[in-house]
Amino acid sequence: MTALSTTARLDRAFFLLLADWLAVGVAIALPWSTTATGIFIGAWLVVLLPTLDAAAVKRELLTPAGGLPVLLWGLGVIGMLWADVGWTARFGGLDGFDRLLIIPLLLAQFRRSRHGGWVVYGFLVSSASVLAASFVMVLTPGPAWRQFIVGIPVHDDIFQGSAFLICGFGALGCAGDKSLRRYWPAVLALLVIAALFLANFAFVVISRAALVVAPVLAVLLGWRLFRWKGVLGACVVVAVIGAAFWFASPSMRERVHNSIEELREYRATNEATSLGMHAAFLKESLKVIVAAPVIGHGTGSISDEFRQVTAGGTGATAVATVNPHNQTFAVAIQLGLVGALVLWSMWVAHFLLFRGQGIAAWIGTVVVVENIVSSTVHSHLFDFTHGWLYVFAVGVLGGMVLREREGSLHF
Repeated sequence: MTALSTTARLDRAFFLLLADWLAVGVAIALPWSTTATGIFIGAWLVVLLPTLDAAAVKRELLTPAGGLPVLLWGLGVIGMLWADVGWTARFGGLDGFDRLLIIPLLLAQFRRSRHGGWVVYGFLVSSASVLAASFVMVLTPGPAWRQFIVGIPVHDDIFQGSAFLICGFGALGCAGDKSLRRYWPAVLALLVIAALFLANFAFVVISRAALVVAPVLAVLLGWRLFRWKGVLGACVVVAVIGAAFWFASPSMRERVHNSIEELREYRATNEATSLGMHAAFLKESLKVIVAAPVIGHGTGSISDEFRQVTAGGTGATAVATVNPHNQTFAVAIQLGLVGALVLWSMWVAHFLLFRGQGIAAWIGTVVVVENIVSSTVHSHLFDFTHGWLYVFAVGVLGGMVLREREGSLHF
């Protein structure tokens, strides 16, 4: 009996460790491959589920950080009942909500596990390899890169900008933490890492969303380190660095100039430019939401509602979309203001989860704030790479923060 009990404990310990390593695999795969990410997530779930303690999962479900994502998913399930579209579209609409179910599982896993830091390091190293590939593409132009957008080896400029911002400001926060402890070699190394990530997104590929997110994160970092003095200092630094980037980066000037021209064309001729379509989507989203403000049009209804509201339009206003390019609107169209309220409650709960001074808390704050700000112009929770990045970051880092508060974090 004792031998059997010991064997069972050893088997469970093996699978617990394997689940941690598979989570690391997800973090490594995310910056590079959607296929590999999906494979690792599937394997992680298969290994993790038999090892989970029902009481531990229940504890996370009863917290705002773990329960509100499941509540939002539940509203998505119920919203399928009143959607005036086929069941294929309803289940397709639910796909964007499904990954939220993973957050309480990750919170339970990494509240218990000592290996959350492995996941963080895995994502950093993998993102650094993308960073290196990006610089190689820019510094060694040639026919080998014809099938790529220069500076973007995988995914797109939006995800690359998000990942690099998270890594860059995560490193800056760690540098600030080390500076308070006077670990100067570590501070220097972290500042170099941060500079490389931020220089890439500034000089190589300019993501418009990142241009908005970066100042917000800088102000938050200033507040974290020195409160109001830090906020003032951050504003000065952002202004100085922004001016330096403006004069030193032709790609930044070109991106801003093109954006202004796109808006002018849209206002003058209703041209279906990138920003013109974004603006049109937001206006049309408001019309759709007003038609069913409380509980929305049902899960999976976005495409059908846009087809109706754009019928007979011209230019940008004639483009029917499956993505309103705003997370709040994407939820409100389907689930109304009730769904939008739950979405924002979830974001607030996750932001509050990461209050505190630890490194995991800072990186978690960066992830949540980046997602909230960038989701004003994107539906990131419903995108594969951005959605899984948010889910795994909040789950893993949230579990680490909870473990730290219990006094047993090793990171």
